Amino acid sequence: MKLFVAFSRAYPRQSALVVGSLLLASLFEGIGLTTVLPLLARMGDTAVRTSGLSRTIDRVLGTIGLTPTVGVLISIVILGVALKCVLVMFANRQVGFTVAHVATDLRLRFIRSLLAARWEYYLRQPVGALANSLATEAGGAASAYLSGAKLISLLAQTLVYSAIALFISWQATLIALTTGAVFVYMLNRFVRVSRRAGTKQRRILRALLVRLADNMQSLKPLKAMARENLANVLLQADTKRLNRAAQQDIVSREALRALQEPMLVILAAAGLYVALVEFEMSFASVMLLAFLLLRILMYLSRAQREYQVMVACASAYWSIVSEIDEARKESENPPAGAAPVLQRGIRFENVSFQYNDRWILRNVTLAIPAGGITALAGASGAGKTTIVDLITALLRPQEGEVWIDDLPLLRVDWRAWRQMIGYVPQDTLLLHDTVAHNVTLGDPELTEADAEEALRAAGIWEFVTGLPEGLKTIVGERGGKLSGGQRQRIAIARALAHKPQLLILDEATNALDAETEAAICRTLETLRGKLTIIAISHQSPLVEVADRVYRVGDGAVAQVADGALQATPA
Repeated sequence: MKLFVAFSRAYPRQSALVVGSLLLASLFEGIGLTTVLPLLARMGDTAVRTSGLSRTIDRVLGTIGLTPTVGVLISIVILGVALKCVLVMFANRQVGFTVAHVATDLRLRFIRSLLAARWEYYLRQPVGALANSLATEAGGAASAYLSGAKLISLLAQTLVYSAIALFISWQATLIALTTGAVFVYMLNRFVRVSRRAGTKQRRILRALLVRLADNMQSLKPLKAMARENLANVLLQADTKRLNRAAQQDIVSREALRALQEPMLVILAAAGLYVALVEFEMSFASVMLLAFLLLRILMYLSRAQREYQVMVACASAYWSIVSEIDEARKESENPPAGAAPVLQRGIRFENVSFQYNDRWILRNVTLAIPAGGITALAGASGAGKTTIVDLITALLRPQEGEVWIDDLPLLRVDWRAWRQMIGYVPQDTLLLHDTVAHNVTLGDPELTEADAEEALRAAGIWEFVTGLPEGLKTIVGERGGKLSGGQRQRIAIARALAHKPQLLILDEATNALDAETEAAICRTLETLRGKLTIIAISHQSPLVEVADRVYRVGDGAVAQVADGALQATPA
């Protein structure tokens, strides 16, 4: 019921259309089937002729000017079945649309909540788990909705057939329904097995995809050291555990189906015996009752199987909804601030920041003049990247404030500020796409001319024109077809494509050889004065071209005089 309520609240209009259509379909089918009773009366069934329902149907037909002849009654049966089919088709169409909508809606909600979350949230999320939620769990939730809709349809039809059967013989019908309910309860243990197996499959698959994503990102060094077998052992172990959970689910489903069939035959035979021997009903009435009871028990069996599928997939729905809620709680909630202007520079005033209980920066004051190149040097973990994250508003200081010209960052429109920034990380991640797409990132406002301009500014245009397909050349997975320096220059071009006012290089040259780094430094010198540049590096070439250098360490930041950095260990 909890899942039904959740779906109804999340998709009220679609659920109302589906349930309303199915109920109307069952109603019309019921109207058609009730006319079978007067038909039996016309066939000489005295018990039916004297029943209250049969006489009521005759009076209703007479009121609307219809004589309850065999032809009229058969026509009503056919009309009821036809209307039922039309409504069921409409309901199934709505179900199909809604199933697709459920998966799409959950994926879009997950993406929106994910992209709106604070930066600290991403640091805790494995990439494989996010991919699993987007692909597998959204699809599993849609399957749960589909089975739920089928379950409602089967239960509605069961109620209609039960109501008609009660009018023919309420004693035989109650006995059959009670016995059927007992059998359903006895078989419910297989449903519980499917529920546990479904939850286990979701958990194992999530862990498997997390491990797979992590290993794929480090596959090159693993293969280079002939240690990919270690990843193979772990992935195989997870896969075998997933296989065992899937087997449990399949065995429980097939066991339920296999046991339902003989029970259905036993119940039908028992119902016929009771009706003929104990209640001495006419053969025509018994045949109709047998038909109705057989359909009731068949619908109950199918309903239980759909319920089994639904509960097995329900964990996927609750899992992705939980992750959406968690991401929303971590929403960044940026202020509706003023549009920033970077004309004089960026400054920190008594800024302090801590991770957990460790202070990374303590009462830091520094100035980054606009239009110049400022270098941040220091050991790994000293706080250089934290300074950049504070500038980009990915992090907020616990004390002090960051200023953009004369405007505190807390009062700035963060999105507008970030649109003024070009960022080049240390680990250059290129998409498995063309050079042009890697520069523009598919931004519809950027043209190939903009890509060319950015590539020229990054000093790699001549190389790109020499590629087999120029801008349309595929760079390979993570840019694997290019050298480290070429990937880095394309990353710089990407950062320059939207014409930022601030360019940040987060240790973007540390992994490059001296010649490539020197070439990139010459490129940065050509950009001096055109935009503000912040470079994180303790390498000499980049520090030498900087107008201002700060050393970061032990929670403090100090400006370094010319030549002093080389004398201080990194």
